Order: sequence, then structure tokens, then C-alpha cells
Amino acid sequence: MTLQAQFDQTLADSKNLEERPDNMTLLKMYALYKQASSGDAEGTRPGFTDMVGRAKWDAWDALKGTAKDAAMQQYIDLIADLRA
Repeated sequence: MTLQAQFDQTLADSKNLEERPDNMTLLKMYALYKQASSGDAEGTRPGFTDMVGRAKWDAWDALKGTAKDAAMQQYIDLIADLRA
């Protein structure tokens, strides 16, 4: 199975976790997904009144320079740990 196929399957599996992950883990999942699918963070950082958007953008921006394949593998590993 290719890395892209594993990533796609893991995305589907992540919607069926037994327990909802904590907010920090959800941010990490979001950031890894965005880095794997879109690359480095783009656009301007949301303002301080958009706390959720700002936290998501900051988590994504923290992964700047991470290769697409590396982000995919980290996402796969993270979901595997959550399912264990």
C-alpha cells in the first residue's frame, strides 16, 4: 500500500476513534493533515479575536518545512497510537 493510500485510510479511520482526543492532540492532527495536504501555512495569521483559527494556524505554521511524506507518516503514526 502506498503512503498516500495509507494516509487516506487513516483519515477515514480517524473519524471512528473510540474516544475524542484532547484539544492539543486535535490541533496536532489538524496541523499534520494541513501540512500533508497543503504544504506550509499560507496567508495571514488570524487576529486575536479568532482564537480557534489562530491556534490552528499556529499549529500548522509550527510544521513549516516538514516534507509532505513526513507529515503523512507522522499523522499515520499519531492515529495508530490513539487507536492502540
